[in-house]
Amino acid sequence: MKGKRMDETEPGPVPTHMPVDRFGFLKQEHGSFPKTRSSAEYEREERRVRKWRKMIGVGGSDWKHYVRRKPHVVKRRIRKGIPDCLRGLVWQLISGSRDLLLMNPGVYEQLVIYETSASELDIIRDISRTFPSHVFFQKRHGPGQRSLYNVLKAYSVYDRDVGYVQGMGFLAGLLLLYMSEEDAFWLLVALLKGAVHAPMEGLYQAGLPLVQQYLFQFEHLVKELMPKLGEHFTQEMINPSMYASQWFITVFSYSFPFPLALRIWDVFLYEGVKIVFKVGLALLKYCHDDLVKLPFEKLIQALRNSPEDAMDPDTLLPLAYSFKVSKRLEELKHEYDKNNAKPQKE
Repeated sequence: MKGKRMDETEPGPVPTHMPVDRFGFLKQEHGSFPKTRSSAEYEREERRVRKWRKMIGVGGSDWKHYVRRKPHVVKRRIRKGIPDCLRGLVWQLISGSRDLLLMNPGVYEQLVIYETSASELDIIRDISRTFPSHVFFQKRHGPGQRSLYNVLKAYSVYDRDVGYVQGMGFLAGLLLLYMSEEDAFWLLVALLKGAVHAPMEGLYQAGLPLVQQYLFQFEHLVKELMPKLGEHFTQEMINPSMYASQWFITVFSYSFPFPLALRIWDVFLYEGVKIVFKVGLALLKYCHDDLVKLPFEKLIQALRNSPEDAMDPDTLLPLAYSFKVSKRLEELKHEYDKNNAKPQKE
């Protein structure tokens, strides 16, 4: 990155007196950050960590065996939240990225050091906009920004069809807070190429085809599950592209409070993209009675700025889990594909 001109709006280094929360984000004057935890909470967390360590085994050696034997236990524990100190390792295990890494020794280094990318200037321009209030990414040309550049550049070379699209930085940035550059790169590959779940590269390809599909599915789910709100959206000419695109493109890492985004990512990596639909529906359900009364301008504002009480993971996630959408999502995907099928040439 030496010699490249970075975006002039980049923040400088963090003043040492600035307080940060336990995740490394600068504390806002009136944001709600996790309060100091009691000794009972620490003990409870320690017990959870011990359970998880037993489940994972040394370096993940027991993980696959445990998942095969007790999938329901694994799912329940992941939904309760992965202990923060084990998150990076568990994310790699549940996403399939650890296997990709082991099968491709030296590939990441090759991509970073020896290849060039057509997207390099775009990546440099966007780097300072990724988690600008996190200490790891604040310093211009610092280790955080350098790592983020390397991962995004490597991916843009690895998958030249996708290259680099704004929004990918938030995925890579989130991963880099929990793992090394190389691990973050392979997890990005696992997600976009579909190591475990359906590939998500369509979120970033030209025309954002997968975003279009997800928005179509989401709009139908809202109309079916919350008809009153769906009707109000129709009357006010509100469609999901006005408020939900970012949810899918960044899997809530852009606009949601970090503790909530992490809990969603725990489930997302294990259960797939349906959790994004469920959380979106839960948010609309939670705010339903207010939303149905609002006119267009205020509606847009409310949809882009969720109330603070809705952002509590223990409030929003149980509501999200109550939605059963897998079968309907599949049906809507078939409907979308049929509607958008290109006519066969004679």
